[in-house]
Amino acid sequence: MASTNTSSLSPPVFDGENYQVWAVKMKAHLRGLSLWQWVESEREIPPLGNNPTLNQIRAHEEVEAKAPRALSQIHAAVSESIFSRIMACETAKEAWDILKELYQGNARTKRIQVLNLKRNFEILRMNEKDTIQEFSEKLMTVVNKIRLMGEELPDSRIVEKVLISLPERFEAKISSLEDSRDISQITLAELIGALQAQEQRRIMRNEESEKTVEGAYLAKSSSSKKKGKIPECDHCKKLGHEEKDCWHKGKPQCFQCKRFGHLKKDCRFNLKEQASTVKAIEGAIEEETLF
Repeated sequence: MASTNTSSLSPPVFDGENYQVWAVKMKAHLRGLSLWQWVESEREIPPLGNNPTLNQIRAHEEVEAKAPRALSQIHAAVSESIFSRIMACETAKEAWDILKELYQGNARTKRIQVLNLKRNFEILRMNEKDTIQEFSEKLMTVVNKIRLMGEELPDSRIVEKVLISLPERFEAKISSLEDSRDISQITLAELIGALQAQEQRRIMRNEESEKTVEGAYLAKSSSSKKKGKIPECDHCKKLGHEEKDCWHKGKPQCFQCKRFGHLKKDCRFNLKEQASTVKAIEGAIEEETLF
């Protein structure tokens, strides 16, 4: 059976990219270990009272261990190059604040990042080759980055963005939705689901259409083979064309090789035979001369 001890879970590692995403994951990780409060603010540990019991001593030691444990978790959650920037920090909050300032920036830098993300959101369009799933993933990647920066971006605005970013092939579906529902009340999940359903139906129709065309073609080919024979040329005796279309028509035929375009006297096979005969005669004459 798998262990349920959350302390055995490895923290997400930050390598300098996508700080906002890492911060969300790391915050959830620390909360699961009951350590986030030691990162969120500096906490004072109340001293033990007089004559503490054994249980009080153990509880106090457990609380005292949480602060260094939180710092240790942050150390384990960054790459070596980033660790060098926080290695001098003595508390988890100090280390966390330094990382936030370095990679999220100050208010001005954050504002510039948000503006760039909003620009990407506005110019994003669905390409003809994209599926609804692919486009929604691209869009939500930008949306989540904007939200992680603390900016509000309601679902109604995302629904509107999807509707104006779709290619022409979805016009009929959009018109149907506008006629049957209040677009301002439709959720993003409902819209994506409806568009994916239409997309799937179109794919199925195209596949059926291709099968129908292919079947008709095969049937036509089979019928053609049954109804008529392949024509044979009366001139060259070859299959695939009639005499009126024969490219050899009007050309002489060699009686030696049976090919068209030359006579026997010009046939290379005939010339070879003649040369062989001449050579044989010359050999015979030479042999007689010797004797």
